[in-house]
Amino acid sequence: MSTLAILCSGQGGQGPGMFALTEGEAAAEPVFRAAAALLGADPRALVASAEPGALHANRTAQILCCTAALAAWACLGPRAAPRRVVAGYSVGEVPAWSVAGAMTFDAALAVTAERADLMDAATPGPSAMAAVRGLSPANLERVRGEAGVHVAIRNGPDQAVLAGSRDAMARALAAAEAAGAAKVTAIPVAVPSHTPLLKAAAEAFAGRLRVREDVRRPAARLLSGIDGAAVFDPRAGLQKLARAVAETVDWAACLEACRAAGATRAFELGPGASLARMMGGLLPERDCRSLADFRTLEGAAAWLREAED
Repeated sequence: MSTLAILCSGQGGQGPGMFALTEGEAAAEPVFRAAAALLGADPRALVASAEPGALHANRTAQILCCTAALAAWACLGPRAAPRRVVAGYSVGEVPAWSVAGAMTFDAALAVTAERADLMDAATPGPSAMAAVRGLSPANLERVRGEAGVHVAIRNGPDQAVLAGSRDAMARALAAAEAAGAAKVTAIPVAVPSHTPLLKAAAEAFAGRLRVREDVRRPAARLLSGIDGAAVFDPRAGLQKLARAVAETVDWAACLEACRAAGATRAFELGPGASLARMMGGLLPERDCRSLADFRTLEGAAAWLREAED
């Protein structure tokens, strides 16, 4: 029996169609109700009517992304292969805990809202994030250091996400382009996630997680975002989850850990499909899919069933 990698997306893919395949499913209804209590509106109605900028406000965005992953998993989890490894990108690490069986879906949503609130409160001023591709580690480090920004996420040998104050990020991106970066892409996130600028948020989040009693040992292999290591002790894992707020996420290590755990296929729960594309660099592209690739839930479920063969 093959191992399936389940990937929980981060921010950036929110939009009107993010719940298109799950919005009418009875299995996802409890997830939508729990999210509505945190958002003050049904997430399905919110994404259909809100201005695009509103969907990228940090708290709203984090809850929506968590909701998307959990709603998809509520529908597809019972039909997925039992042997799996689970990883989450940035805020996606929180719903990954629920997908791996370490906390309930409503606990994951509550933790996500708490995380977002603490990050917003700790953000020192206007901030920005951007993906940079095509610079060597040495050049990236030089650009980062001279501009005064931080590596928030490592996606690969020459792929990273930078974060910092808005002014410092403008300097960094101009320098990256001048240094020959193949691509520079702004990310619609206005907090300096995964950087020391959010140390106060990470410390406060650690304190909140320390007293939670609704966590348990993962039923599936769950990876920590900051290093790709498996979570065996939920208490230690929660502290690493908190540290990730102010420390670099090593997504490249998470992808390698999925492969090392025997994953032969990968499925991204969404929103978006960027993680499936990244995993396609390690596994055959045909074996890496996202919910966004399918027109129906049944089509996604049929692909997942193939992973059992």
